[in-house]
Amino acid sequence: MAKKKEATVEEKLRALYDLQLIDARVDQIRNVRGELPLEVEDLEDEVAGLNKRIEKLENDLSLVEDQIKAKKIQIEDSKAAIKKYSEQQKNVRNNREFNALSKEVEFQELEIQLADKNIKEYKAQIEQKTEVINTTKERLGERETHLKHKKSELDAILSETEKEEKALLKKSADFEKDIEERLVKAYKRIRNNVRNGLAVVPVERGASGGSYFTIPPQVQVEIAGRKKIIIDEHSGRILVDAELATEEQEKMSAIFSKL
Repeated sequence: MAKKKEATVEEKLRALYDLQLIDARVDQIRNVRGELPLEVEDLEDEVAGLNKRIEKLENDLSLVEDQIKAKKIQIEDSKAAIKKYSEQQKNVRNNREFNALSKEVEFQELEIQLADKNIKEYKAQIEQKTEVINTTKERLGERETHLKHKKSELDAILSETEKEEKALLKKSADFEKDIEERLVKAYKRIRNNVRNGLAVVPVERGASGGSYFTIPPQVQVEIAGRKKIIIDEHSGRILVDAELATEEQEKMSAIFSKL
């Protein structure tokens, strides 16, 4: 089997710059989406949290209402006991029995007073919890409306860009396969270390793209010669000459227009 011909430095530079153009377009698409996916996620978490809070408050409210019912039953039981003890007092044989029944009546009257006090406290709790529930529901309504708007905004952007992004990511993976592994690793390392994700840049007005540091004339000649891969000493990026960059931009633009 014939040995595969090794790519020239120029071919490697073109392949790396093509890969950069693809990845830069993916970055551009993602920048259009910006913080929207995170905003939607945060809003979904907030809405879920508010729903959970309302559920807990309503459960608490139900428990307080049950406590009021229990206290009302207790009051009725105490009233029945008072009636019973009062009837028994009519048939006592001595003062000791009468006083004992009087103490029972007094105890039940205190129980009624305490239960009435508890009911008032529970009703105050209900009022306070109901107010919190209403405020939380109002907040929930606002956040749900905001979430709906943001989801709609995100869906519109995704419908416009998702297909192109998937096609670009596939193309990026395909282009990587045609570049030797060590260069792909170097490219990705540089891309991860620079602010705008540009690892391969053309020389523009005597400096590397996006930089103000002038490249020495001799180095510019070497870059234009396309005989070796040159790294900018200031930005750490791989440099290509403007002519090569223009040719590859035109070629990739034609490919992008078909996606």
